[in-house]
Amino acid sequence: MSGRVLVVGAGLAGLAAALRLVDAGREVEVLEASDAPGGRMRSDRVDGFTIDRGFQVLNTAYPELRRLGVLDALPLRAFDSGAYLRDARGLHLVADPRRVPAGAAGLVTAPLGTPLERARLGALLAVAAYGPADALRRAHDEPFQAVLERWGAAGAPTEHFLRPFLAGVLLDDRLTTSSRFATAVLRTFVRGDVVVPDGGMGALPALLAARLGGRVRYGARVDAVRPGEVDVDGATERADEVVAAADPRAAARLLGLPEPAMHAVTTVWHAVASPPVDRPLLVLDTEGGPVVNSVVMTNAAPSYGAGGRALVASSVLAPEPLPDAVLRRTLARLWGVPTADWEEVATTRVPHALPALPGGSRLRKPERLAPGLRGAGDHRAAPSSQGALASGRRAAEAVLAAR
Repeated sequence: MSGRVLVVGAGLAGLAAALRLVDAGREVEVLEASDAPGGRMRSDRVDGFTIDRGFQVLNTAYPELRRLGVLDALPLRAFDSGAYLRDARGLHLVADPRRVPAGAAGLVTAPLGTPLERARLGALLAVAAYGPADALRRAHDEPFQAVLERWGAAGAPTEHFLRPFLAGVLLDDRLTTSSRFATAVLRTFVRGDVVVPDGGMGALPALLAARLGGRVRYGARVDAVRPGEVDVDGATERADEVVAAADPRAAARLLGLPEPAMHAVTTVWHAVASPPVDRPLLVLDTEGGPVVNSVVMTNAAPSYGAGGRALVASSVLAPEPLPDAVLRRTLARLWGVPTADWEEVATTRVPHALPALPGGSRLRKPERLAPGLRGAGDHRAAPSSQGALASGRRAAEAVLAAR
């Protein structure tokens, strides 16, 4: 048992922790209750279509993806840098003209407020993207909405672009999320590319789990964790260290901690004979409708489609979908095409999709819970795949430093 570590959970945090420990020569076993890795990051095949557990993406600027060699190991398909904005006049393409030259005109014609409002938002984005990283990390943390108001950027540019865009990323349409985290998110979107793996988002945890060989035990029901001990499948297993990397609510139950507040999202997936647009871009509603975003997944990753049909993912920030008639009417307005013949392939309800991180929250909780017990997960760090991977790595490094 010398050096043995039990990792509870084969989500991104647990997999990252296990990989770091294996690289250091430790004996590791990952205990996973389900039949596959990934936790909240899973992909299913439905009638030939690739269906993720909600609309999710990766960003090539995430440092942990580079550290793990993921960007070279997975075939990744990129979205354009920007979005379509829908208003009463139609769809406006707003995109980084350095990457999408056609987006330059939309920066002028889109409903983004007065020149002064646009300039203020541009200045805020420039500081977020290119300001010194240390200064951004040391900045006073508060609700991101307060930062927008202080910059004078809370008008049309925010309401018509930034709020709906960030709402789909943070699952928080009030922008009460930590300003330091929201700024970090903006930094990655300006600096990196938004991508999905060819085989769906589940390809990332599948890759990491494959690197662990046979060290993941699936169908393992964990009832309790203690320093150096795990109750699993009716027996107690012992190790030098335990890393609790279960999903946020399960981890709280196992550790006897308060459950974190969680944001919900529901995504409806439609098969369409012809995509309403050709570009791989989100459409955002400047008129404040119930759909936070909609996107033609197959414009970025054709492998998500089936039978020659495209796949559209549309999300609402709620644990249940909209009534079908309301959703179709909203999507018809957003895309500017009839939707009566769009075939619903799947609906993914994720009532506990992402931990809330209100302004003023502690951005990083300590990995050490007790001697012989570490915690990891996006509820203990930034609520993102980057945060989960980094938290798992740090928990593993805390285990190694304790020797």
